[in-house]
Amino acid sequence: MTTRDREVTEAAVGPESPTGQGKTAEPEVLGLGSLLGRGFGGLPVLVLLVLGLSLATDTFLTGTNLDNLGRQVSIYAIIAIGQLLVILTAGIDLSVGSVVGLSGVIAAKAVFDTAGSGSVLLAVLLALLAGAAIGLVNGVLVAILKMPPFIVTLGTLGMARGLTLLYTDGRTIQPLPRSFTSIAGGEFLGIANLIWLTVLIALLVGFGLRRTVWGRYVYAVGSNPESARLTGVPVRSVLLSVYALAGTLAALGGILLASRLGNGVPTAGTGYELQAIAACVIGGASLFGARGSALGALVGALIVGLLNNGGTLLGIDPFWLQVAIGALILVAVGVDQLQGRRRVRRGA
Repeated sequence: MTTRDREVTEAAVGPESPTGQGKTAEPEVLGLGSLLGRGFGGLPVLVLLVLGLSLATDTFLTGTNLDNLGRQVSIYAIIAIGQLLVILTAGIDLSVGSVVGLSGVIAAKAVFDTAGSGSVLLAVLLALLAGAAIGLVNGVLVAILKMPPFIVTLGTLGMARGLTLLYTDGRTIQPLPRSFTSIAGGEFLGIANLIWLTVLIALLVGFGLRRTVWGRYVYAVGSNPESARLTGVPVRSVLLSVYALAGTLAALGGILLASRLGNGVPTAGTGYELQAIAACVIGGASLFGARGSALGALVGALIVGLLNNGGTLLGIDPFWLQVAIGALILVAVGVDQLQGRRRVRRGA
């Protein structure tokens, strides 16, 4: 058994003793790092950015700016966490940006056309179901029909965006009732609802990945799907679940974006898939699968958000910010490649 296959087996069914019998793992203290995952690779960059912006501008640490930053990053972070689940299985989901736009206009149209206390709940459920359905279609095509994730999600990207434009005739849906806009615009204990929701999702996904059998299966599939199948991992079910969850979280991001803007914009979410992938990679996820964490995706989204926010405060040309984010992605991938080669040498 190769080193990589042994890692897959241990991830799926637990480490083995020298005699081949399963060994009971020692109890581990359940802390924040365990819930979110140990993806601390992006934290030094995050700390340096915060310190640099604090020294460079007086407006960075103001309550207004931090509140705006938190609200902006929250939507990206939720989408990135969904993208992370797919990346952990060595896949990719290019359709999340279009799902953001489609789910946003579905929710906006539902609350715009209906009235009553249940209209907002109905709108949210319809939008979430639409996102889950698109994710499930992606999962079926990848897991059952064995189509490449890149091609599958590129196709659903175009389909979802086209459906969005057809559904709205290319027009913005507005105005939306306060009962809907308060979802993203409201606060609890002085902190925006968006931030609370993002932290909750990060904790839940981090717990699922680190503390459940399903989470071990996700990492096992990303490491080596064939070896995972031979150890009893339901590979198809795992792939279906991660794509469905990615679609659902993208839909949630679309709902929150429509709520924050106060309208349903058919072009909303354009390019968000690239932002989500960037957040995951900068946060330490490997595009080859089996490496990454909920904390890493959250940290990556914060880094991207800080670059954009800091550039605005300092008056930097936004085109240069795109260059900086692209360079940061290349550096993150390069570091991941070097670490992978070192692991291979140690295994050999």
